[in-house]
Amino acid sequence: MKTATHGLVLSAVLVGLAFLIAPAEAQDLVREDLRIPVEAAAPQGLEALLVKPAGPGRRPLALINHAATRGTEDLSQLTARQMLPELEVFARRGWAAVTVMRRGYGSSGGMWAESYGPCTSPDYLSSISEAAADLRAAVAALSTRPDIDASRIISVGASSGGFATVALTADPPPGLVAGISFAGARGSPSSDHVCNPDALVATFKSLGERSRVPMLWVFAENDHFFSPALAERMRQAFVAGGGNVTFVETPAFGDDGHFLFSPAGMPIWAPIVDRFLEKVDLKLLANPLPSPPVPALPPPPGLDAQGVQAFRQYLEGAPHKAFAIASDGSFGWRTARRTEQEARRNAMDNCGNNGATDCRVVAVDDARVER
Repeated sequence: MKTATHGLVLSAVLVGLAFLIAPAEAQDLVREDLRIPVEAAAPQGLEALLVKPAGPGRRPLALINHAATRGTEDLSQLTARQMLPELEVFARRGWAAVTVMRRGYGSSGGMWAESYGPCTSPDYLSSISEAAADLRAAVAALSTRPDIDASRIISVGASSGGFATVALTADPPPGLVAGISFAGARGSPSSDHVCNPDALVATFKSLGERSRVPMLWVFAENDHFFSPALAERMRQAFVAGGGNVTFVETPAFGDDGHFLFSPAGMPIWAPIVDRFLEKVDLKLLANPLPSPPVPALPPPPGLDAQGVQAFRQYLEGAPHKAFAIASDGSFGWRTARRTEQEARRNAMDNCGNNGATDCRVVAVDDARVER
């Protein structure tokens, strides 16, 4: 496991790796891959993806913060592109929405710095302060862009990303006017188990003593990381410290409501966010920009019903992506990869994991590939 201390912004310059214009029917949004230079993440910097409405003008900034995994073995496989659906929700509401992969996640440089130590005596405050330091450095760099209105910044996150948002409000960068946390906390190594819940509650009280930014917290009643009872304890501690929270508990979502902040949960969480943003005078557009239709690409022949459903899910996924199939009907796919080549390779690997030996890629991004 890699460890490090937090870094400082090296430069106000943001390196845009590529402008990725969405398909013709969705050209109301622009995507841009970024590298944010941070000393502790040098030389790679922090991987980031920005999505904003097309056209001139400065846009308020929405920082959309990713979660972690249970363990660290898959951190390098995470990508900013996996947050594209959530980014687009905020971009369609007028925000310049950006996801920044913190140190040690995805292709970001630097040492992973978010360990909270042993389960019996976790140091949640140190862990989440490191995460917030990366976000603060990213905000400082992004605020220098001519297309960003740095006087209105919101931070949004789920799980550890939501907890990082709470920590950011306790030491806010200039311009931070609201925070939104979905199931925000740390320390659940397995279902319905939290490392030293009292220490977690005490951390929220400490953060609440310094946080005055209005916040929205959203938890689902079937969250198997942090139960409704624990969420209420965290809320009470945060408010007792002086924090400002609008708390919403939603009905059960899927098998585990911890994953509510997702494309599948959007019909539930997007209206909650809209009401909160209007309440704090941050509704930017009268109505969101329309979403583009899912590409009308027919499934490849040879798929069974499960495969057809998987292909539909593939079409809804973020680029770069690829879908592979074998003569026996085996299939594999991967979305939200950094390059087309990586997507092809991952799709072929996933197809081959089913035992097939003649897999071939039949779709890349939103286009069929001829043999």
